[in-house]
Amino acid sequence: MSTYNIIREYPEYQAYITPLFFTDDWLNLYLDNYHMHDDLDADRVSNDISCSDYRFVYMGAKGSWTPLHADVFRSYSWSANVCGKKKWLFLPPQQFNLLFDRNMKNTVYNIFDDISETEFPGFKKAIWLECIQEQNEIIFVPSGWYHQVHNLEDTISINHNWFNGYNLSWVWDLLLRDYKEAKEYIEDIKDICDDFEGLCQRNLAANTGMNFNDFFIFISRFSLANVVELYYLRGELNSENSIWHCSAIIEHFALNLSSIRKTALKMKSEGVKGNLGIINLLETLSDPKFLKLCTGLGRIYSVIREEENWSCTMKKALMADFAKYGSQVCSPEDLITFIDYAVSKLSSNCDEQNPLLSVLYEIQPHEQN
Repeated sequence: MSTYNIIREYPEYQAYITPLFFTDDWLNLYLDNYHMHDDLDADRVSNDISCSDYRFVYMGAKGSWTPLHADVFRSYSWSANVCGKKKWLFLPPQQFNLLFDRNMKNTVYNIFDDISETEFPGFKKAIWLECIQEQNEIIFVPSGWYHQVHNLEDTISINHNWFNGYNLSWVWDLLLRDYKEAKEYIEDIKDICDDFEGLCQRNLAANTGMNFNDFFIFISRFSLANVVELYYLRGELNSENSIWHCSAIIEHFALNLSSIRKTALKMKSEGVKGNLGIINLLETLSDPKFLKLCTGLGRIYSVIREEENWSCTMKKALMADFAKYGSQVCSPEDLITFIDYAVSKLSSNCDEQNPLLSVLYEIQPHEQN
């Protein structure tokens, strides 16, 4: 079975349009503009804007198959059959422990093998969901669902992995688990290693695709991008207009910030501290790549900007509000403070029900006054 990255190879050729249900894709939007992990050696070899993305065309002959796995970053995925037929077997996250060996280190590779009950004592208790995917059908795989796939005919499919505010916590939970495993694996050299934590983070990036620093920069940029969108909408709708208070789009951006804030709180509770990666807010607002990220995020939620100079307008408004705040975000605690400050500024003129406060802090309308 072969994999082909058609988006990266032919960026100007629009072979397909992502189905509407799957467009809220932070992962690939980010990788269209940034590297996920800053690998200097890789940068010298390639001038590509991103190290990779997660949009593929799979081609497999009849009888080929994909071993049992859960998707990269514990992302969502979707798979559309252009032609051919596949058999999918799924196991929900509540049963994933049944796939591991006694030491909870290795999982079953092929569920149709003769699995040793001694080595994998829980495997026979697993209850599988099975379905057949025909041509022109799309399968959605939720985060954390283990699955194995068999091509029943010669098959071509389009596949995306992605995550957004709704499954961001899955990504952090995986990073934390893989970090602890990476740290445990090399614990015996801790006393002779000059930068043991740095080595753990490098191994984490190599094995998982990102490390704590990469993830922190990712969520920091998206928090600022969501704040930019809210500032734009406030300017368009006027905070005194009732539309600002009931707009579903505004609620969606608030949910995004709430998810990022909760994830930053989880990072902080795990002892993740300062100088993960320094995000300078004002410099970021002047970065053309970041403005493209904002445009892409706005397009996802149908935020159409009629002014050509909207970025300058937003920058002026943000700089005015954040002049006394400071410009750097270096830790999960900084990020929480930034989100809280931004929401307070955006809510300062609201005297009715405020969707930002109600969504971000789960405050009921009668508690806002």
